[in-house]
Amino acid sequence: MTTSPIGRIGRETDRVDGPLKAAGGARYAADHQPEGLLHAHLVQATVGRGSVRRVDVSRAEAAPGVVAVFTPFRPLPLNPPSPQQSGENYSALQDTAVRFRGQVIGLVVADTPERARDAAALVSADYAVTPSRTSLADGSPGVAQGVVQKLADGVPSIDAALAASPVTVTTSVSQHAQHHIAMEPHATTAVWVDDHLTVYTGAQAPQRAAATIAARLGVDPAKVRVLCRYTGGGFGQRSPVWNEALLCAAAARALGRPVKVVLSREQVFTAIGHRGAVRQTIRLGADTDGRLLALSHESDGELPAAGGWQMMPGRDTSAVMYRTPNIRIDQRLVTLDTPPTWSMRAPAEAPGMFALETAMDELSVRTGVDPVELRLRNHATEDPVEGRPFSSKHLEECYRVGAERFGWSGRRARPRSRTDGDWLVGTGMASAIYPAWRQSATARVRFGDDGRVTVSSATSDLGTGSFTVLAVVGADELGVPVGSVDAEVGDSALPPGGVGAYGSSVTTSTVPAVQAACRAAVEALVRAAVENPRSPFAGLDPAAVRYRRGRVEARGRSVDFRTLLHAMGVPLVEAVGATDPNTTSPYRFHCFGAHFCEVRVHRLTGEPRVARFTSVFDVGRVVNAKAARSQLRGSIIWGVGHALLEADPIEPDGRFAAATMADYLVPVHADTPEIDVHWLDHPDPHISEFGARGLGEIGLVSVAAAIGNAVFDATGTRVHDLPITLDKLL
Repeated sequence: MTTSPIGRIGRETDRVDGPLKAAGGARYAADHQPEGLLHAHLVQATVGRGSVRRVDVSRAEAAPGVVAVFTPFRPLPLNPPSPQQSGENYSALQDTAVRFRGQVIGLVVADTPERARDAAALVSADYAVTPSRTSLADGSPGVAQGVVQKLADGVPSIDAALAASPVTVTTSVSQHAQHHIAMEPHATTAVWVDDHLTVYTGAQAPQRAAATIAARLGVDPAKVRVLCRYTGGGFGQRSPVWNEALLCAAAARALGRPVKVVLSREQVFTAIGHRGAVRQTIRLGADTDGRLLALSHESDGELPAAGGWQMMPGRDTSAVMYRTPNIRIDQRLVTLDTPPTWSMRAPAEAPGMFALETAMDELSVRTGVDPVELRLRNHATEDPVEGRPFSSKHLEECYRVGAERFGWSGRRARPRSRTDGDWLVGTGMASAIYPAWRQSATARVRFGDDGRVTVSSATSDLGTGSFTVLAVVGADELGVPVGSVDAEVGDSALPPGGVGAYGSSVTTSTVPAVQAACRAAVEALVRAAVENPRSPFAGLDPAAVRYRRGRVEARGRSVDFRTLLHAMGVPLVEAVGATDPNTTSPYRFHCFGAHFCEVRVHRLTGEPRVARFTSVFDVGRVVNAKAARSQLRGSIIWGVGHALLEADPIEPDGRFAAATMADYLVPVHADTPEIDVHWLDHPDPHISEFGARGLGEIGLVSVAAAIGNAVFDATGTRVHDLPITLDKLL
């Protein structure tokens, strides 16, 4: 018995869910319209810190169509979050404390969304106000999160190693809060049938979301189902369950009717987590040839009092990127009265590598060593702190291929030496690194008597292509057309062990599980074929029967599985496969890349424009070339925003200064350069039999650094505080 892959891996495959989405048939969280539906709208705090003394709901309750108004003085019952649950560390409406501006202090429920919104505007609150801590300087010094350090024998401290270095560079960088801005605003539709709850909501980990909702509402987890078959973007922001979803489900229970809440764009900025502000200082010590002798990375990251993501920008960047005998990573968290933070695509790596790769470019300038050559001289084949080898690393090839594709050899080494009319032209490059990790995963594969194969896993597809990955891998493993495979994701009721769609780990984790499930399903099909008395293969030795490209064969007879199932009178045969990654591996698993870019800066206005971008990645085996290219290009475009546009400063009263789509700038077509994306074809032999590593986030890492380095090359001005705006170049 064998399976026969027919070479679908790595091809340009159209998304299997594309036609339905293009035709408007995909139903997202807010598209569900159960009978008797009510609509809810959030009321948010308008002060940065303090307590609610009184809430006047009289005008709201008298408004047309209003069914109920909930406040801290008329709360919806919610259990407090457990330490194991991520996101906010409090339950909305359970007390009068105001932890940040934008915190939910009320929920208005009405018969239409417009009436709920209008009535919410009639709610007024009186506060006792306390001064807010809104900047990293307000809360400094931060609380240390442990130090990563390795010093050479006889070296007493990192300061001593730096002092003994012939060349030193100190680089301090900063960036404000940033936001995910997913295409689909956060929405939840909650439906109770007796004591069973169905929640339609965007969730990056449906099974974990269902467990969290059950715990917070105090119900049996077996009676909660989360459905998110289609989700319009996540980028980390849909990993936790936020208070908006919990209040929606609690209101539906209290009122005995389905309830839907859809956040406005402005509400998403504050009611849902953001990437926190961070300050970093890199100190490099090197010899005159640019070889690193010491590296220090210090950081202060925003951690709101209301809870959130712990910003650790040095852990998976400076601690593993380059070979050096002396290294120290010192990361601190600063408590602020700001909306919750949460992971945002390449959450620590994007800011961490901006700091490191900016410092490396400054070292290149100080030593006169070409930026690519500098990185080759400091290339690490093993973790510089732990000494563990990388599972598969071809970063040197990324440098060579990227430099050739970009035309790096024609670069002039002196800043401000190339012009094109009124434009100053510069080039820059940077290395990229992102951890590659696997989660335990489960998948189910089903042969149906309709001639179709169904591949199921309780992960999510955020628009990143999970549907197609499951279909392609299932088709390849079973030797059937991709068009005959149905993929199921986004349902907490699917086989347990669903993978969370975060950390660029879905493909890495689910592919081995799908392969295992395919093989188990083939074994089950063959077993049924020899054991079922109605089967044409009844009574044969299983070893004499083989499966090949959708057919069961033995003794010169070949039957497709659809015909076989009909003959046996069996509607389906299915099996579950599971994988558990080796957590004791001697290897470090990472993805790598090299970015090269050309930037033009107008000499009169200071306007920066990215003209072209070339990136080469080492990400293991690629399942779908079309999706991979799209993911990597999308991440690079996001990196352009990181470099030139995205920032949301917080004012002293706790208000985000740019908490609307009009004020928070992201790249559009006019900001997007010509992008050349290439990846190496080197499967990782240690991460799995298949050899795939994640690629969703590596494309964003270090894009801002490459752009910043090109801006310096164009203008001679080094910008350390993101974004790089024209006022900083005049």
